[in-house]
Amino acid sequence: MKTRDRILECALELFNRNGEPNVTTLEIATELGISPGNLYYHFHGKEPLVMVLFERFQEELAPLLDPPAEARLDAEDYWLFLHLIVERLAQYRFLFQDLSNLAGRLPKLARGIRQWLNHLKRTLAALLARLKTERQLVSDTESLGQLVEQITLTLLFSLDYQRVLGSGGEIRLVVYQVMMLVAPHLRPSSRHAAESLARRYRDA
Repeated sequence: MKTRDRILECALELFNRNGEPNVTTLEIATELGISPGNLYYHFHGKEPLVMVLFERFQEELAPLLDPPAEARLDAEDYWLFLHLIVERLAQYRFLFQDLSNLAGRLPKLARGIRQWLNHLKRTLAALLARLKTERQLVSDTESLGQLVEQITLTLLFSLDYQRVLGSGGEIRLVVYQVMMLVAPHLRPSSRHAAESLARRYRDA
C-alpha cells in the first residue's frame, strides 16, 4: 500500500476510534512509524486528510444514491439499500460524531455535507415515491416529506446514540429503526410483511 493510502487508512481508524478533534497529525505519523515531515509531504495538516476521506465517502456512496430509474426493486431490495448506506456511515462515522463542530471549523466540508444530505434526501424521496406508485404506501406528500427527514436523522445519528447507551452501535438496529419508521405508512399487507422482516433483522 502506498504511503498516502496508509496515512488515509490510519487517519480514518484513529478518527473513528478517538474522534477527529482528539487526533493530531503527529499521532497519525507515530502510529504509522513515519516522520511528521513525511506525512506533511502528502497532507498539509488535518483538513486535507478530512476532505479526502469525505470525498472517498461520497464516491463509495454514489452508486447507492443514484440507482437506475428503470430497475425493478423487490421489497427486500429497499432494506438492502438501507443496510449498505448504514455500513458506509459506520465506516466513516467520525464525520457525524461531532458534525456541527466539524462543519463549523471546515466550511468546505460543511458545503459538501449539505450537498450530500440533499442528495440522500432526494434519493429517499424518490424511493418512497416509487413505493407509492406501486400502491404500497398510503401517506400523503407532506407526511412522506417528514418521513424523509426522520429517516435521515436516524441514519446519521442512531449509531452514536446506541454507543452513548452502551449498546455498541449495530448496523442492523439502525436498519430496523428505519424499517419501523416506514412501516406505519404502508398498506396493511405490506406493513405486516415489513414489520415481520424488521423483527427478524433485529433479532438476527
